[in-house]
Amino acid sequence: MNSRLNELDLLKTVDRDHVWHHLTPGAAASNGLPMFVRGKGLSLWDSEGNEYLDASAGGVWVTNVGYGRTEIADAVRDQLAELNFLAGSMGNKPAAAFAQKLLDKMPGLNRVYYSNSGSEANEKAFKMVRQIAHKHYEGKKYKILYRERDYHGTTIAALSATGQAERRAHFGPFVPGFVEVPHCMEYRNQYPEAADYGVKAAEAIEEVILREGAGTVGAMILEPITAGGGVITPPEGYWEKVREICDKYNVLLIMDEVVCGVGRTGKWFGYQHYGIQPDIVTMAKGVASGYAAISCTVTTERVYELLQEESGDTLGFFRDISTFGGCLAGAAAGLANMKIIEEEGLIENSRLMGERLLDGLRALQEKHSIIGDVRGKGLFAGIELVVDRDSKAPVDESVAIAIAGACKQRGVLIGRTNRSLEGFNNILNFSPALTATAEQIDHIVAVVDEAIASVSATL
Repeated sequence: MNSRLNELDLLKTVDRDHVWHHLTPGAAASNGLPMFVRGKGLSLWDSEGNEYLDASAGGVWVTNVGYGRTEIADAVRDQLAELNFLAGSMGNKPAAAFAQKLLDKMPGLNRVYYSNSGSEANEKAFKMVRQIAHKHYEGKKYKILYRERDYHGTTIAALSATGQAERRAHFGPFVPGFVEVPHCMEYRNQYPEAADYGVKAAEAIEEVILREGAGTVGAMILEPITAGGGVITPPEGYWEKVREICDKYNVLLIMDEVVCGVGRTGKWFGYQHYGIQPDIVTMAKGVASGYAAISCTVTTERVYELLQEESGDTLGFFRDISTFGGCLAGAAAGLANMKIIEEEGLIENSRLMGERLLDGLRALQEKHSIIGDVRGKGLFAGIELVVDRDSKAPVDESVAIAIAGACKQRGVLIGRTNRSLEGFNNILNFSPALTATAEQIDHIVAVVDEAIASVSATL
């Protein structure tokens, strides 16, 4: 036991002094960060032996089927022992099998392009749009629209398409040709005179297309439900109008399902709640629940055909590669992950437990005036914290930090908007694994209740 403690102490020192942690200021890191050593289901244990219920799916909406899934680990191990890697320019069994399984859940889509992160999946979509512009529109239809508050990744092009100023700060100049459109957050309605907010929010996109010139706009990338920008569910009528506008101006619709995909919202994909057909869908995170790195850029056959060579055109096909899109562990993990979701009925559980979670959070809204809004779908929920409900003035982000910290002290890990939008890092996020039970949901709500009460008493 002593040797194990000594090893942990050494590793914690190395972690503090040599690991550069994501999204973590140096001052916080220098004090030493918690070191987690084991997980099972929704539970995590740190190096001190403390147990936590993880209501954040690994902190960034990833572990959809929970921790400790030996069946996925075994599938990855078996595949790596048989064949670990082969460049994506050639075929392999797990990639083909997973593509078939995935496309069965996505009627109207027909091609799967593998890479290894959500950012990269979106980069592939952007490159497809740009190459289509060169092949078919004399290079003119190259602009890509993105929405205020949406997030699409951490690479420079993905940040160029991100509507969160604090995420983008200090990383410019950005890639030309990315154009922002207004948000669709009904709680902060920017069109109070409009009779139908959803339609008006979509028509605001059309105004941008017309301003830029429809002949220059090739695509639009949107999250079906905005994640890190505030867990923003779309208003009624919004998506139908967006699809209509895209069809009207020959604009490809890219759905970023990196967070929403693979059961998080109570359907296989978030866009499926709204009865629309995208041209391109990107996904990562829950595709393998974090057991291996994999992302997918899924397209219609039409998009695929637009990127095929013509006779004598040696540059006409989609000339792209992702090295670790050729790691067979990802597809093997994806297959095992999907099998669990199907066999355990986790899509339906996400829907039912999501309704329970939202009901619980709305009950807290009745109790705590600091909660201005509750929104979400499936096991994907958020509460917006305000100074008062009349003005909807957001609380200082220190309040959200304090509440999340109070939850952690009580053994529950939740998420929050983090360095996204100046003045609006006031939203607490909830995304427990799709295996969550009624008892676990009720415990999350009870702890949040206690945490809000304790922090509110100090304001």
